[in-house]
Amino acid sequence: MKIRSDILRVYQALHTWVGICAGMLLFIGFFAGALTMFKQPLDRWISAPVHTLPGLPAAQTDALVSTLLAERPAAREEFVLHLQQHENIAAPVSWSEGAGGREIDLSARRWYATLDVHGQLIAQQALPSLLAQLIDMLHRTGGVPGTLGDEYLGVYLMGVAGVLYFLALVSGVILLLPTLVKDFFALRPGKNRKRFWLDAHNVVGIASLPYHIVISVTVIVFAFHDQLYGGLSRFVYRDQPMFTPRVAAGQYPLRELRPASELIAAVQREAPEFEVTELLYMGLESPRPMVRAAVASPRYLVQGAETGYVLLHPYTGKVVDTSMLPSKGDPWSDIVAPMFSLHFGSYGGSLMRWVYFAFGLSGAFLFYSGNLLWVEKRRKNQARDGALPQQKLATRLMAAATVGVCLGAVAGVSLTIVAGKWLSGAAANINAAYLAVYYAVFLSALAWAFWRGAARAGSELLGLCALGALAIPLTSLAAWLMPSTGWWAHGSAAALGVDATALVFAAVFAWAARLAARRAAHGPRDSVWAAPMP
Repeated sequence: MKIRSDILRVYQALHTWVGICAGMLLFIGFFAGALTMFKQPLDRWISAPVHTLPGLPAAQTDALVSTLLAERPAAREEFVLHLQQHENIAAPVSWSEGAGGREIDLSARRWYATLDVHGQLIAQQALPSLLAQLIDMLHRTGGVPGTLGDEYLGVYLMGVAGVLYFLALVSGVILLLPTLVKDFFALRPGKNRKRFWLDAHNVVGIASLPYHIVISVTVIVFAFHDQLYGGLSRFVYRDQPMFTPRVAAGQYPLRELRPASELIAAVQREAPEFEVTELLYMGLESPRPMVRAAVASPRYLVQGAETGYVLLHPYTGKVVDTSMLPSKGDPWSDIVAPMFSLHFGSYGGSLMRWVYFAFGLSGAFLFYSGNLLWVEKRRKNQARDGALPQQKLATRLMAAATVGVCLGAVAGVSLTIVAGKWLSGAAANINAAYLAVYYAVFLSALAWAFWRGAARAGSELLGLCALGALAIPLTSLAAWLMPSTGWWAHGSAAALGVDATALVFAAVFAWAARLAARRAAHGPRDSVWAAPMP
């Protein structure tokens, strides 16, 4: 296919500049997003077993709910009944005292409860680890702090980056059309490093193009959903509720609350192919009480990050809304739900999570390699037997920023994960410690990259990434061998999977650090990736 050269130049400029403007922010979003595919294993790895209360057989669920509501009035506002037990779930039931919101409250303590052998309520309060939520927030905001109105500033910036991201995808495809068949699977290693990075960038981009189109569109929707829904509510729905089902208001006495087992049976009749994982009770003493049942099935596209939802009336036991249940919603829900599922990867079970994990890492590579290509394209080559050219300041700064931001984020996340155990006994608030560790490592890595230069900092920060990843399985090993440290190690497949994955990352980063150091020492001297001569 032939395209005029002037048109290609326009799209090349568009592709280059929108990629540069959004690349580093999207790198952080994609890397953290890949990790969010395994939020539960991360929670299990980091959760201390001392906070776990014993589970209950299903036959005692009704007794637990009635005892809880009788003895703990604060739980009547909102509590969660967990129907599955994992290492990251501390008790069969949990609740908080206080109002919630979009922002993560790092100091919010949560109550956990169960029944003892005599049917008496056992309750304890603890500060839950928010590691997985904070990594998800890093994915949503790119690590940009601050708020704008009721939303995080970083969310809006990621929405703008999503628009640029979509433009980069479209322009990149147009650039490749003339040589798509010939160069699609071409990966040409050799002395021409720019050619190799361009081949790798193109192969990864085209091979994962449908995934990236879905992510770019959904990022825009998620960032500006308040504005979109506000417009729909004003001009389309008017006085009709968009999400909350129309339920007649009325005050009900607590004694008429339906047993949890009856609500679970009602959900299973409505969704027989789904498993009910939890019940969220809301506003039991309000005019509009509600129970939201979370249902999971790897066979269906669901609207939540991991589950679909069914809404029930807790006093009548009737199902009042199934719009967030696959094949049970209205046409609008049937259109929206797959978009959520395709972004979250909440279908296909563990296999699809690993696929999305690989796609997330490939997206991070796409933006990292794009920045490297920008740097290489603006490199001044040394003439034969001539003096070494002085690279432009913008080129050197972009190389240092790329290394500092991208590798600083990776090292920051790795060291934040291990800090959850290292600082467990010393930090008054482990969630605040997570943020302190991440930003300290990230900002230090960025400053180091500008001070040392991209060539030297590249191998050094890759080495730090390798050490940070290696520290994760070594911490688990130390917990097994030296219980006196106060650390802990879970023996489940999920927790061991975190250690094994981190070990693979450590090996990859160590290999990359060795290559970067070799290129800095022996590569072309006219490159920004060459270490300065003594």
